[in-house]
Amino acid sequence: MRIIAHRTIVKYGKQHPDAKIPLDSWYKTVKAVEWKDHGDIKKSFNNVDYVGNQRYVFNIKGNNYRLVGKILFVHQIIYIRFIGTHKEYDEIRLCNDLTIK
Repeated sequence: MRIIAHRTIVKYGKQHPDAKIPLDSWYKTVKAVEWKDHGDIKKSFNNVDYVGNQRYVFNIKGNNYRLVGKILFVHQIIYIRFIGTHKEYDEIRLCNDLTIK
């Protein structure tokens, strides 16, 4: 998969040092795979959830953090749409049911 944008992950890892290693691990795993559907993602990350509009939520560092990515399977691209704490994720989800652009 091609990940847009890696700098988002790097920046978040610098701001939250305890998330750096888990985010780097997520990045390396995703970069090396070719997913065709949700079932393929589950093989890599059993705890991923589909939340609609091509967006998937990944638990990072034992669910302390959440990463939301928009996945275009045909093009093998994942756009990082959100990285934050579990609490921050809950707040955006409640605001507008994941209106992350």
